[in-house]
Amino acid sequence: MALTSSMEDYLEAVLILHQKHGSVRGVDIAVHLGVTKPSVSRAVKELSKSEYIVKNTDGTLSLTDSGLQIATQIYEKHQFFTRQLIEAGVPQDIAAQDACRLEHVISETSFQKLKEAAFLGSREVIPSDEL
Repeated sequence: MALTSSMEDYLEAVLILHQKHGSVRGVDIAVHLGVTKPSVSRAVKELSKSEYIVKNTDGTLSLTDSGLQIATQIYEKHQFFTRQLIEAGVPQDIAAQDACRLEHVISETSFQKLKEAAFLGSREVIPSDEL
């Protein structure tokens, strides 16, 4: 199953909530994403079928290795785009919204190239006559 932007958002939410609280319940995801509990239940069911999420015996949710890999990639993109947009002068709330859209549509190749360019652009350039 190809993941939709929405499904990627659920995976990212589980990652963020797990980092903050250690355990994640469906209601936590609903609050975090501003969606209904039935929406979370449907998404968890689909993500469980695709083996991205595991529902533990105590009702908490965990990411599988493949779910963690995807969630980490999405989160990294979100953080990167938010930072870059804020540094470019975009207000924080707009930067976060735009980053959420960008994280889903950019290819991994383009993202890696943008990261490299941002890294090179942030390094101090020493004029050759000063070497």
